[in-house]
Amino acid sequence: MDVRFATAADALAIESIRVRGWRRAYRHVFPPADLDAMRVDESRWVERLVEPPGGWAILVATRDDAVVGFAALGPSRDAERAGELYAIYVDPDAWSTGAGRALLRRAEDLLAATYDEATLWVLEHNPRARRFYEAFGWADDGGRQTFERFGVRAPELRYRKRLVSDT
Repeated sequence: MDVRFATAADALAIESIRVRGWRRAYRHVFPPADLDAMRVDESRWVERLVEPPGGWAILVATRDDAVVGFAALGPSRDAERAGELYAIYVDPDAWSTGAGRALLRRAEDLLAATYDEATLWVLEHNPRARRFYEAFGWADDGGRQTFERFGVRAPELRYRKRLVSDT
């Protein structure tokens, strides 16, 4: 599994993976008909890849030169002096192949170059993702918010991880 910085040429693969991930992972949270109707529109990724917001990085995991996952990271949107993992998605056909682990490790390394700690938001009712993050030392820090999509209000939990040792 290789992990590299994404380019604008990866935008369609990134958005396709995001949509496929939503359709598979969130069927118990959001209406299946709405998930099935999601369109793949890579334009937002093209913009972010061509002119990324300050401090952002987008990584892709590839296997045999095909993009199988991505991660987006940068400065935290709600915690001072912290980084944030904005998104990490692996194509459902590549779940449990090491792509998520490789992306998370590389994202943590990049965040640790600038920040002592990082946060991420995860849907409360996404047990698979929560187990994944917890296995890598991320923990619920008590932050709560509501994510609204398709007329559903889904609770989100903030996870946090210290990226450098205390010594």
